[in-house]
Amino acid sequence: MEPSDEVLCRRIAERDDRAFDLLVERHQQRAYRLAWSMVGDREEAKDLSQEAFLRVFEKAGSFDGRSKFSTWFHRILVNLCLDHRRKRRGWLGRIFTSDDSEEPMELLERQPSPRDDPADEAAKRETMTRVWKAAARLSGQQRAALLLQVQEDLSTSEIAAVLECSEPTVRVHLHRAVSALRKTVGSE
Repeated sequence: MEPSDEVLCRRIAERDDRAFDLLVERHQQRAYRLAWSMVGDREEAKDLSQEAFLRVFEKAGSFDGRSKFSTWFHRILVNLCLDHRRKRRGWLGRIFTSDDSEEPMELLERQPSPRDDPADEAAKRETMTRVWKAAARLSGQQRAALLLQVQEDLSTSEIAAVLECSEPTVRVHLHRAVSALRKTVGSE
């Protein structure tokens, strides 16, 4: 039986490199995907997700187990991404070009059907591009709340723990994000 993330974190605090490697292996793809969704740049997402793992290694001893490891880790990663966005004032997100059109579809982890109509596929891809452009214009907190719910499937209480705010505040962030997306995407 594989050790839990919480057990691995305790072993990392004792400087067990194998535990660290296993934890990175478990969470690396999801961490990158979340970072990419927040910052919209592949290289920056790689750097930020790696930085989050370095922080886990450095601060594993401070993990007190009051929350799940994943909540603690998401908080580290989201805060790094939000700080990164704040440092780049005026950043409205990366505008997806045709070269990047596949990556938003990858985020949906959509399985293609052999009966899909190419015209339908093109329309879906265009819609997703508009959605991601609109999402790039959300505030950092709104975008983080939306991504944690949709992409990471976290509950409102888990998102509140990650963002260090109340559940009603999370619901407000989600409501405003969805309203903004509907307004932006519906008007285009």
